[in-house]
Amino acid sequence: MPWRVSSGDGSGMDRETFESIVIEALDSLPPEFARYLTNVEVRIEARPSREQRRALGLRPWQTIYGLYEGVPLTERTDGDPLIPDVITIFQAPLVRDFPSRDALREEVRRTVLHEIAHFFGISDERLHELDAY
Repeated sequence: MPWRVSSGDGSGMDRETFESIVIEALDSLPPEFARYLTNVEVRIEARPSREQRRALGLRPWQTIYGLYEGVPLTERTDGDPLIPDVITIFQAPLVRDFPSRDALREEVRRTVLHEIAHFFGISDERLHELDAY
């Protein structure tokens, strides 16, 4: 599937290499799930913005690796506008916390799957119950 991936500035690894790791994670999705993601934009940013940090209540020492913004499939109605949902993957904290290429690749895939789970309406609590971590 041709993924729409857009990039912001990052650190610690060149953007193209990191983007290829994100695309690899997206390409690993089973087709029966990937087909629902046609109106989802995947973005790569260096780190969460001030607005995102504030909205999530993050403390200065806290960070996140990814963020889903949109209306989960389980909450949609036929009248909902087709504004693209957005999954943002944050490069700087991932590269900092996972310096080996293999560990980074694994965590990026885990993060992408986590945010896609939110798109499908699965909460963090339910992911923990399912032992998805």
